[in-house]
Amino acid sequence: QVQLVESGGGLVQAGGSLRLSCAVSGNIFSSLDMGWYRLAPGKQRELVASIRADGSANYADFVKGRFTISRDNAKNTVYLQMNSVESEDTAVYYCGLMRFGVGVYWGQGTQVTVSS
Repeated sequence: QVQLVESGGGLVQAGGSLRLSCAVSGNIFSSLDMGWYRLAPGKQRELVASIRADGSANYADFVKGRFTISRDNAKNTVYLQMNSVESEDTAVYYCGLMRFGVGVYWGQGTQVTVSS
């Protein structure tokens, strides 16, 4: 079974940057569509960014121009570079395995807290 392990979360000041990583077990990573999701208190989990196996990426409107998703197939890792963070970005961030555009499996999450 595929395992997803997120890291890189923490406390960051508004306007700062943070890079999240997600290590994926197994030998099929290069064929997987992946996404970063977040869950904030009182809200539903929402898709932040996704990257397909072919490397094409999509972003939620609220992070366009600020966040960048990327992948390194040699390291079985997907990243989320977060720049110009805002207090509204405070959430638990989850790496997700996607199928047909829908998240079907997630890691344990990593907390990102933005201080104003």
